[in-house]
Amino acid sequence: MYFMRIDMNHTPDRPDRRFCVAPMMERTDRHCRYLMRLLTKRAMLYTEMVVDKALLHGDAARFLGRDEFERPLGFQLGGCDPDALAQCAVTVEQAGYDEVNLNVGCPSERVQSGRMGACLMKSPELVAECVAAMRERVGIPVTVKCRTGVDDCDSYAELARFIETVGDRGGCEVFIVHARKAVSGLSTRSNLRVPPLQYDTVRRLKKDFPGRQFILNGGLRSIAAAEEAMIGVDGVMLGRAAYDDMWLLHDVDAAFYGDAPVNDKAEVLRHYLKYILRESDKYPLIRLIRPLVGLIRGLPSATSLRRDLFALDRAADAPGWFERLIDTVAAPAG
Repeated sequence: MYFMRIDMNHTPDRPDRRFCVAPMMERTDRHCRYLMRLLTKRAMLYTEMVVDKALLHGDAARFLGRDEFERPLGFQLGGCDPDALAQCAVTVEQAGYDEVNLNVGCPSERVQSGRMGACLMKSPELVAECVAAMRERVGIPVTVKCRTGVDDCDSYAELARFIETVGDRGGCEVFIVHARKAVSGLSTRSNLRVPPLQYDTVRRLKKDFPGRQFILNGGLRSIAAAEEAMIGVDGVMLGRAAYDDMWLLHDVDAAFYGDAPVNDKAEVLRHYLKYILRESDKYPLIRLIRPLVGLIRGLPSATSLRRDLFALDRAADAPGWFERLIDTVAAPAG
């Protein structure tokens, strides 16, 4: 067994996307990302999607806020206006992010009603224009997250045309592909389960466009499944599995990068407790403790741990709960 001392001052190289954690609304906020980074030094992390208008005309500081420790870190944008997205990309780069990612895959009806997300797959020329406008203004990578299709625009020929147009005209070099098509009328949750997975389609894209990077996303629930899915692509992305069972992230560095894994769970927890105590005067306690649910699932005392976690009134009460969790995860199995 390997033990790795957590380097709180690490700095990333250029993004290495062999293993990524997906942008997830109401999940991958800065506190969740901080906890995830304590479990893996190497995985590429992403923000929640932020709409271009919200970043330009809203509380930009809140959306852009991050800790240097979270890097390597990408910022996901939603929008379809090349000029607005280019302005946002400049702001994102100035805020110290390592990548800006354009959301062309969200199946939410609310998102698509604003001409964002998966519906943009029907307009590859517009997506190419958006990507080109951002690339012209920034030096960090501009990537695209898409689906294999949307509604009746779901043939391989249409998908290949999208990749070719956005790659050649827009200059996009990295595509993160959720290996399902998006279906209008289905809920966002159903769109994560109902359309069949099409891993072979993503692998075919890599064969047909060898000069582009393709990151496979969708349906991966374990490190073993992610390792298997790596065949024929450049990287993998996990979403809800990485949030719901966050401990699996401590195997990422060994499995995908050949580094010593973060196996000392007690050390991880004590670092996050320090983070909570440090940040509790800036953020509501509920936001700081919410990511911990992903560390509780599956433990013998998960129900009582979760109940007592959300019963905490003050950050000062957290150390006792953390010591209880540390004792639980340190206890021998069986």
